[in-house]
Amino acid sequence: MIKFNVLYPYSEGMRFDHAYYRDKHMPMVAALLGEACRGYTVDRGLAGGAPGAPPPFAAACSVFADSAEQLQAALAPHAAEIMGDISNYTDAKPVIWISDAVVDRA
Repeated sequence: MIKFNVLYPYSEGMRFDHAYYRDKHMPMVAALLGEACRGYTVDRGLAGGAPGAPPPFAAACSVFADSAEQLQAALAPHAAEIMGDISNYTDAKPVIWISDAVVDRA
């Protein structure tokens, strides 16, 4: 299982509308990807590793797909629309990471 991970680094004073991201952006992404999207998760950063430390990321998502090729083919025609929506919920620059979920006990 492939995971397309998008992480939003936390910085003091940044803007992130978690409700918009959860309720509008991610459902839009899933709909645009169609059957290439096997599911997704949305995370909201709470804290860092040390007591009282801020989270390293304000938010993140993981989109699950059968293969990187399938995911990239589904993303390609919609990349501009998906990227164009980012300004509606954050001023952070996302970090994108594609990984292979080698263990999934969910």
